[in-house]
Amino acid sequence: MTDSFERASRIQFSGQEYDLETLAVRAGQHRSDEGEHSDAIFPTSSFVFSTAREAAARFGGEEDGNIYSRFTNPTVRAFEKRIAALEGGERAVATASGMAAILSLGLALMKTGDHVVCSRSVFGSTVALFTRYLSRAGIETTFVDPTNLNAWSAAIRPETKMFFLETPSNPLAELTDISAVAEIAHGAGALLVVDNCFLTPALQRPLALGADIIMHSATKYLDGQGRCIGGVLVGRDAEMEAIFGFIRTGGACLSPFNAWVFLKGLETLPLRMQAHSERALTLAKWLQTQKGINKVYYSGLEDHPQHALACRQQSAFGGVLSFEVEGDKDAAWRFIDATEIISITGNLGDVKSTITHPATTTHGRMTPEERADAGIKDNLIRLSVGLESVDDLKADLLKGLAAV
Repeated sequence: MTDSFERASRIQFSGQEYDLETLAVRAGQHRSDEGEHSDAIFPTSSFVFSTAREAAARFGGEEDGNIYSRFTNPTVRAFEKRIAALEGGERAVATASGMAAILSLGLALMKTGDHVVCSRSVFGSTVALFTRYLSRAGIETTFVDPTNLNAWSAAIRPETKMFFLETPSNPLAELTDISAVAEIAHGAGALLVVDNCFLTPALQRPLALGADIIMHSATKYLDGQGRCIGGVLVGRDAEMEAIFGFIRTGGACLSPFNAWVFLKGLETLPLRMQAHSERALTLAKWLQTQKGINKVYYSGLEDHPQHALACRQQSAFGGVLSFEVEGDKDAAWRFIDATEIISITGNLGDVKSTITHPATTTHGRMTPEERADAGIKDNLIRLSVGLESVDDLKADLLKGLAAV
């Protein structure tokens, strides 16, 4: 596996090639007449036109320019351009949250009668969105084992329009071969959408592996400090224009302030992802040696069944791992409650380490049968490794083990 932080492939942006670290700091910025060095915030609902003719031309799409911050705002646009550059996409469209991004994706690109093939190992709210809400619009979903390529092929129908997956998965770190699934999807005339939240473009670039659209909950690592809610979709201009049209009408837009926060987060993304990955790998290996731990799920471990795939399509393994403790739900809760430094919260991707019990939080709205099918047991704990001292995190986790 190559060290992406020292020698990542260079990325085309504005007719030139740059390293990812440079684009994370520089891409998308447009300085105003004030000459500001940091990205500017434009906290305005509307924009003024010089003439009625200019207003008509902008509203009618005959002239580019700002109109109304529900769908055109300079700060949001800067964030969109930067994440599109990092992912290697033609265009990005920002949304109010990660779930708003998936909703916009479904309603903008699909219609009644269409069909989705989705990994069974996705965020619990993603399952609920497909099964409880998009289904009301007549969009059906079939869930499959993300590691079984035959299952993806077998689920295809004539009306299949989209494949959806996240890799590594939340919370069991199951991987999907993006290139192989892309080939299956394209053979069926369907789009492949990849949730890239856990690794970000710093560690994995799905478009380069054949995916059509990337989805992010910007709330996670793109922000990196747990400050704001937001989402974004990246892909080709044709699909992004359709999604932009939905956002313009539906209003699931990102605020300028949140976009500015995400711009600041992107500046340190490559450095943070390296540090998260290093700490998570150290803790995953250490947890494997501790009594009271039944199993550790992390693709950086050599005994992970898809470790070779992780080395092939990722440049590191990310900051999220999960593990099963001896016992049941009560044992898992005792472990979590005994920690003192680590924050008990459902969020992840923060510089502060977080811990949660997936079966009763992030995946709590799934039925017991859905959780069992996804492999989420009552004794499973998810850990998002932050940037604290590894020794201090070990000491905190030992308190949890003592309680079990």
